[in-house]
Amino acid sequence: MGNLASPAVSSHPQQPAIASHEPNILLVRLRLIGDVVLTTPLIAALRRRYPNSRLTYVVEAAAAPVVRGNRNLTHIVVVPKTRGTARIRDDLALARRLRRERFDIAIDLHGGPRAAWLTWSSGAPVRIGYRITGRSWMYTHVVARPRDEAPRPTVANQWDLLASLGVERPDQGRFPLEMEEERTAAAAVDRRLADAGVGAHHIVVIHVSAGNPFRRWPAESFEALVVTLARRDPSRRIILTSGPSDARAASAIADRSRQTLGSLAGAVPEIGEFDLAELRALVARAAVYIGGDSGPLHIAGTTTTPIVALFGPTLAQRSMPWRDPRWFAEAVEAGPLECRPCRLRECVPGDFRCLTRITAEEVAAAAERAITCGTSQYGSSRAVRGPQGTGPQEQGQPR
Repeated sequence: MGNLASPAVSSHPQQPAIASHEPNILLVRLRLIGDVVLTTPLIAALRRRYPNSRLTYVVEAAAAPVVRGNRNLTHIVVVPKTRGTARIRDDLALARRLRRERFDIAIDLHGGPRAAWLTWSSGAPVRIGYRITGRSWMYTHVVARPRDEAPRPTVANQWDLLASLGVERPDQGRFPLEMEEERTAAAAVDRRLADAGVGAHHIVVIHVSAGNPFRRWPAESFEALVVTLARRDPSRRIILTSGPSDARAASAIADRSRQTLGSLAGAVPEIGEFDLAELRALVARAAVYIGGDSGPLHIAGTTTTPIVALFGPTLAQRSMPWRDPRWFAEAVEAGPLECRPCRLRECVPGDFRCLTRITAEEVAAAAERAITCGTSQYGSSRAVRGPQGTGPQEQGQPR
């Protein structure tokens, strides 16, 4: 794949020269929760390719719960969230620490400036990353980066980084999204459900946040959906979840839905907020998960719970949860529009048609199909569990 001094993109990458048959491997993936979830199939594939290697994963604190129990990782390094001179000091300390680990291979699954610098600073003789202007020199092997809006699964895009290592081809059945259920989180969710009087009910989880405001379905549409699902089956308990910044919006949607439902208001219990581990446990106990393109959508993908995914500016072909096709998942979209896909932070037509044209009736119908499919074919939803393992050792902050 070109010489080490001047990396070059190749459609037929050569396998890099690796000193050990059991290489010490560093994976770097900073920032967003959903993007970290989407790297878990690659972790499993690397573990299968190198069963006795050490796999270390560098992640930021917000997304660390996603990989904390991953049995395929050896160590997790949590990057401090600091700014200014403190960040420079912490990054230098982390770089020295990574270099001491003497990694054979470092793979930048992110491509941002900080992730690229940490990959380079590791000193690994083989450093793999995307071809990005101004950063490709930090890698010994570079891979063409597909356009973000290309209709190709994100997991498949990332798999290109493993091509030169002889890793198996991406397969949703063999290498699905993974996030282990934490026992303490599961126990906490069970207690909270019991305290709220949620017992032998069909739980419907509706996540009202999205990756950014331009992917968020309108609040009045969520309200109409909640009311429709509750009226169709009063035994359902509909739990609204959100990211921290949208907690008030979720609460307002729940309040207005209760007012409309009147005597059926108990179908929308007040339970409070959930952290990532608790959210995963909650979804695993649900009859269906409904939500837009966001990190929690992919966390839902780590369970067998049926999923209804709402896509506005982004494409289902790219962002549907990567999991075993046996488990129900349906995308609801506005249909073909000249402005989709879209990465802008404003709506050029001005009416957010990619979101407003998705009706509550369409989503409710998809939810009914999901609930029926989940009950009749697969029984109650349960967590995806692999071979028992101790999970990775989480290392402390760099000193």
